[in-house]
Amino acid sequence: MNISHQKVDDVNANINVELAPEDYNPAVDKAIKDQAKKAKLPGFRPGMVPTGHIRRTYGKSILFDEINKLVNDKIAEYIGENKLEVLGQPLPSESDADANYNWDFKDTFTFNYEIGLAPEFETPFSKETAFTAYAIKADEATLAERVKNLRRSYGKMTNPEVSEEGDVLYAALKQDKEEGIEKTSSVRTDIIEDAKIKKSLVGLKKDDSVKIDIKKAFKTADAARILGISEEEVEALDVTKFELSVQNINRLEESALDQEFFDKLFPAGEVTKEEEFEAKVKEEVENLFKQNADQKLRNDIYTYGMDKVDVKFPEPFLKKWLKATNPNITDAELEEGFEDFLRNLKWTIIENRIVTANELEVKYDEVINLAKERIYAQIKMYNINEEPSEEQLNQFAMQLLQDREQANRLFEEAKALKVFEYLKENVTLNTQDIPYVDFEKLEK
Repeated sequence: MNISHQKVDDVNANINVELAPEDYNPAVDKAIKDQAKKAKLPGFRPGMVPTGHIRRTYGKSILFDEINKLVNDKIAEYIGENKLEVLGQPLPSESDADANYNWDFKDTFTFNYEIGLAPEFETPFSKETAFTAYAIKADEATLAERVKNLRRSYGKMTNPEVSEEGDVLYAALKQDKEEGIEKTSSVRTDIIEDAKIKKSLVGLKKDDSVKIDIKKAFKTADAARILGISEEEVEALDVTKFELSVQNINRLEESALDQEFFDKLFPAGEVTKEEEFEAKVKEEVENLFKQNADQKLRNDIYTYGMDKVDVKFPEPFLKKWLKATNPNITDAELEEGFEDFLRNLKWTIIENRIVTANELEVKYDEVINLAKERIYAQIKMYNINEEPSEEQLNQFAMQLLQDREQANRLFEEAKALKVFEYLKENVTLNTQDIPYVDFEKLEK
C-alpha cells in the first residue's frame, strides 16, 4: 500500500492511496469467513455456508465495504503520523468517479482525496499583550433596584381603586376614527416613554377614559403587542390617537421584608434580619458582576485574537465538505451562514493551538464538575430553597453526559474555560475599578 500527499497551495492538498490485492484480500477473506459463520441461507445449516458461495453471492459487496474501511483507516493513520491539521474530512476526488475496475479481487485500486488544511499562524498572545480586567463596584442604586425586583417577584397582585405610576391598566383601546382598531389589552404604565402621557394615566379609576398617542407612548414592538398587530402595521398607522378606557387596575405590591420573604429566597432560618438580607443581595450582585467582568474580558481576548490572526481558509473545499455532510442545505443557506462558520472555525483553531502548544488537558472530572454546576444553577433557578445532594448532582450529571451532543458541548465549554484561565495567567491584566453604571456604558 502506498499513501502520499501533495500540497496544492498553503491550505489545500491531495491524498493519494494505492491498494494492491495483497493489501486488501486478507481483510476481505476474513470478512467472507465471518459472514459464512453467521449466514442463515436456505439449503445450508447455520454456520455451514461454504465461503465460496458467500464470495460468489456477496463478494463484491464485501470487497467494497472492506476497501472503504481500509482506506478510511489508513488515511486517518497517515494524517496523524504526518501531523496534518485537516479541516473537515477528506473528500473523494471527482476524477475517481471515472475509474473503471473489475471488482474481481485482482484490481490495483488508486483513490484520490481532497483535503483542506488549517492555515499556519502564531497565536497572538504573550505577556506583552495587555487587557483591562474590570472590578465592577455595586453602587447603592443598583443594590436598591435588585432589592426592589426581588420584593416585586414575591409580591402580590392587588386591584386598587385609583391608578399610580407603575400600575398595569386593563383597558379597552379604540382608534380615533370610524371602523378603527379596537382592542382590550393590558397596558404597563412603566414602559410608557412620553412623560406627559405617563402622567395622564395616574389618578384614573375604573371606567375613566383618556386619549393617548400610541406611537408617542410606546416603542413600536410594545405598541404592536398591545394592539395585537404587526410592527409594520404600527408604523403604517394613519391615525395614532386612541381612547383608553380603564376596565381594571392591577398593582404588584412589594413583599414585606419579613421572615416569610427571607425564607422564600434562602434556606429557612439562614437570614433573619434586614441587614443580613442586604448583605446576601450584595454578595449575589457582586458575584454576578464578576461573571459580567469575566465575560467582558473573554470578549476582549476573543476580539483581539480574531483581529490579529489574518489568514485565508480553503473556502471552496469547506463549502463542498459542508454540502457533502449536510445534503439538505441549500446554496442560499450555505452562503448565509458561511461567514459565521469561518469565524467559529478560526477561533476553534486558535484555541486548539493554545491547548496543543501548552499541553493543556481537559479531564473527565472537570467535565463532570461543569455539568454539576450547570444542573445546580438550573435547579436553583426554579426553586431557590431546594438543595440537591452531591449524590443527586452526580446522578444527574452522568445522565446528562450520556447524551453525546450534550457531552460534546460540555467538553468544548470546559476546554474554552481552560484556555481562558491559561490566557489570564499568560497575558498582562491591568485591573481597573469601575462603577456598574459606567460598565454598562462599556457594554453598550
